[in-house]
Amino acid sequence: MEPNSQLDALLDQSGVSRAGLAARINRLGKEAGVTLRYDHTAVARWLKGQRPRGQVPELICEILGRQLERTLTLADIGMAAPPPALVQDVGDDASLGRFVERSAVLWRSDQLHADSVGPSLLTGAAAVAPVWEWENPPEDLDVSHAGDLQVGESDVAVLHAARSHYEHLYRNAGGVATRPRVVGFLTAEVAPLLRGTYGDETGRQLFRAAGSLAAVSGICAYDADAQGLAQRYFHQALRLGKASGDRLFGGYVVALLVNQALFLGDNRRAIACAEAVLRTAGPHASPALATDLYAMQAKAYARLDDRRSAHGCMRWAEAYSERIRPEEEPVETGYVQPGLVEVRLAEALLVLGEIGAAEKYAKEAARAPAHVRGRVNRLATLTDVELHSGAAERAAATAAEMVGYAQGIESQRLRGRMRKVRDHLAQHPGTSAAQAAELIEEALRVPL
Repeated sequence: MEPNSQLDALLDQSGVSRAGLAARINRLGKEAGVTLRYDHTAVARWLKGQRPRGQVPELICEILGRQLERTLTLADIGMAAPPPALVQDVGDDASLGRFVERSAVLWRSDQLHADSVGPSLLTGAAAVAPVWEWENPPEDLDVSHAGDLQVGESDVAVLHAARSHYEHLYRNAGGVATRPRVVGFLTAEVAPLLRGTYGDETGRQLFRAAGSLAAVSGICAYDADAQGLAQRYFHQALRLGKASGDRLFGGYVVALLVNQALFLGDNRRAIACAEAVLRTAGPHASPALATDLYAMQAKAYARLDDRRSAHGCMRWAEAYSERIRPEEEPVETGYVQPGLVEVRLAEALLVLGEIGAAEKYAKEAARAPAHVRGRVNRLATLTDVELHSGAAERAAATAAEMVGYAQGIESQRLRGRMRKVRDHLAQHPGTSAAQAAELIEEALRVPL
């Protein structure tokens, strides 16, 4: 265990004593309804390299960041990496084989218990460990495997075709409807192939394709609001991506975790995970992925009331968006379509209270072509911005258009967005706003 020199330096810069930090942590815990009993000896252990449990690292970021008047991430305080006990030997062949079997067990369980919300969310070091493992050595030197079924390029091609099919289904029908199908495919088709016979080259292609399908399953679970299950699928996809050796694909999966962290309100983790991708990819980063990562960071910084960092990330997002060449991008980053960065930035600007700029971006996003699901999200954002700008009648018309596009999509996440829009409309006077709120309420009465 190495001393945490970063935390030591920040304590010195902030002028906060060890006892003072412990007292502040206990106070924040009490405000959140959690009893914490830390003292200066606990802080001394952290300075020696021990990592506190649960959400304490995030509390440290908040306390010291407030004192230093800047946003701090887990990496800034020397706590981005999990403790050694959580780090598996990812380069070990037997370890990879055990991982495949554990993945197959989860797929089978998800298929048999589709109505269950699944496991609870991992927090603290357990949540960040897979990202740390993906970013750091050891690498898988040989992923070849001997089994009963011979696996070839045609099998891998079928998995890629299946991913495209399920992604299209998700975008148009929603994650609730799509999830059982992709999980069934993972169990019946993907698991036997992973247990089959293949050399290193074919194996890496196979892991890449399997990881992409696991990512789609995670997206569907996220959309069905089974957040713990979605997190497990994203972690699986990340490990499969590492076995494939495809760094760009792994970065895409981490971006999914960033998006989930934003949804869960874990803004510092969102920033830290995005930085991990941008740091790992360096100059070889996918422009589309970098665009979305910077845009999501902008939203996280906005929520932390760090206006300067938020605007800096917005500028980077727009700069990278101009470099996107779809033909040079991995297929998964196709979700970064025209209008996506604009709607992300509109949401960040709305949090910052910059309504005029937010409306400009929201309108640009709504005008851009998009698949059905994307259009619903963009219209929801535009409705919120129009309500904040005082244009209740325009907002009511936009909300009605949103409801029309949402018909036939089975998505808990979209229903959540629609509920928020309904509640915002209900707070505004006028017949048009009330009618639009009732229209949304009627749509929500239909159960999924």
